[in-house]
Amino acid sequence: MEASEISTRIKDHRNKTDLSQDQLAIESGLNLRTIQRIENGETVPRGDSLRRLAIALGTSPDELINWKTKEDKNVLTVLILSQLSFIAFPVLGIVVPLIIWIMQKEKVKNVDEVGKSILNFQITWALIVFTIITVGAFFKIMHINIGIPSSFLLTFGMIFYVYNIFIIVLNTILNQKDKYLFYKPAIRILN
Repeated sequence: MEASEISTRIKDHRNKTDLSQDQLAIESGLNLRTIQRIENGETVPRGDSLRRLAIALGTSPDELINWKTKEDKNVLTVLILSQLSFIAFPVLGIVVPLIIWIMQKEKVKNVDEVGKSILNFQITWALIVFTIITVGAFFKIMHINIGIPSSFLLTFGMIFYVYNIFIIVLNTILNQKDKYLFYKPAIRILN
C-alpha cells in the first residue's frame, strides 16, 4: 500500500474518533511531527509506530494498512495435520506447525489464532510426555521402586500419544465443518 493510502486511512480514523493530531500524538506516544509526516504521506508507519497508532485509534494495524487476508481452509487443514509429525519425533509436532504458522499467520484468515492454540497444546503435550519419560528413567536409573511398574508409565505415555492423534483428527473434522476447535489441556504460552 502506498503512503498516501495509509495516510488517508489514518487521517479518516483520527477524524472518526474526534482526535486532533496533538491528541493522537499523546495517545500513541509518537511525536507530533511524526503524526504530521504520516498524515501528509511523507512517511509510512511500520512496526511499533503502526501498532501504537492502531491502539490509539481503537483499531488494528491490519485495518490501517488494509492488508487483506484470504480465507483458505486447506492451509488450516495442513496446519492442523502438520502436528502429526510428532509421531516421528515429539518436538516436530511443535516445529512443523510453528513454521507454517509463521509463514501464513498474516496471509490466511484464522491461521494466527489456530496456530497459537496448536502450539500451546503441542508444547503442553510435549512437556507432559517429557516429564513422564524423565521421571520413569530417573526412577529406573536410581533403582527407586515406587510401586508403579514401568509398563504402567509406558502405557500412560502411549495414552498421551493416542490422545494427541485423537485431538488432531477431531480438529481436522471440526475445521472442515467450520466448528470451534478443541485444544485441551494447554498451557497458554502464546496469547
